Amino acid sequence: MPTPESEMFKAQKPKVPPTFDGVDYDDSKAFKAAQDAITREQWVGAMMMRIVEQEMGKCYVREGVNHLEKCGHLRERYLQLLKDRKVKGTLFLQQNFIERKEKEMNDAR
Repeated sequence: MPTPESEMFKAQKPKVPPTFDGVDYDDSKAFKAAQDAITREQWVGAMMMRIVEQEMGKCYVREGVNHLEKCGHLRERYLQLLKDRKVKGTLFLQQNFIERKEKEMNDAR
């Protein structure tokens, strides 16, 4: 497994932002890179949510009857992540992509 600072790690790191903004749909390599970046970001969020859930479970067991006071910060963090970090996929973003210029024109009306 590569270390975070190794050359192999840097080579595997995505070089595109996790969005379809500015991506030419006819360029399959750019499209696939954007799609992979979006999926990767969604899975990172899901794994972060899982870690917080596991820590919250450990806190509940450790604190016993005082878990409402002692584990409140983990509960709030988990509920926030639960709202924001669902794995949605990229199909909706692909089918409902609106150019930024078109969106700005519609907003100006």
